Amino acid sequence: MPGITLGDTVPNLEVETTHDKFKLHDYFANSWTVLFSHPGDFTPVCTTELGAMAKYAHEFEKRGVKLLGLSCDDVQSHKDWIKDIEAFTHGSKVKYPIIADPNKEIIPQLNMIDPIENGPSRALHIVGPDSKIKLSFLYPSTTGRNMDEVLRALDSLLMASKHNNKIATPVNWKPDEPVVISPAVSDEEAKKMFPQGFKTADLPSKKGYLRHTEVS
Repeated sequence: MPGITLGDTVPNLEVETTHDKFKLHDYFANSWTVLFSHPGDFTPVCTTELGAMAKYAHEFEKRGVKLLGLSCDDVQSHKDWIKDIEAFTHGSKVKYPIIADPNKEIIPQLNMIDPIENGPSRALHIVGPDSKIKLSFLYPSTTGRNMDEVLRALDSLLMASKHNNKIATPVNWKPDEPVVISPAVSDEEAKKMFPQGFKTADLPSKKGYLRHTEVS
């Protein structure tokens, strides 16, 4: 996929939003951010998704994570659309800013392009406090996001970052479940890093590379 990708720094664009104007790096500073795009206002799947983001906002707040939407219309259109979003998602308020991109100039710079539709996509970047992309999802126009998976992936990133990326989360991992120790960490290092201990899977290869441990 062309353009910025995992590990790249998001360009420090000045953006106009439903809240105010700011530079992206100023918004990303000192916290993680979920940046998610939409090809246009008043579209069905996107309306459900922005409502879900509002409904789950407290979960992101608990983790100290900001939300930042983007859609290819102007600020006034966004504000009108928000009324529909809040009406559809009863009891939820859209408190996060939504970037305006009526000329579709920002979307390509953030690599939020749908190669099938050859236009703006419903992409999602999780951005670290260093303004670098840590994870990306790119959804086709026919498939809505799964908010529980976005949260699960975010929890995985936060957990790995907390432990200096010396651990990883295995398949279907959820918070409070065991993690695996990076192959780059020797058993001796692992004993020092994880005094709670670890279990090595007994596999036919006898290589001892699959080690589980409990962390918090």
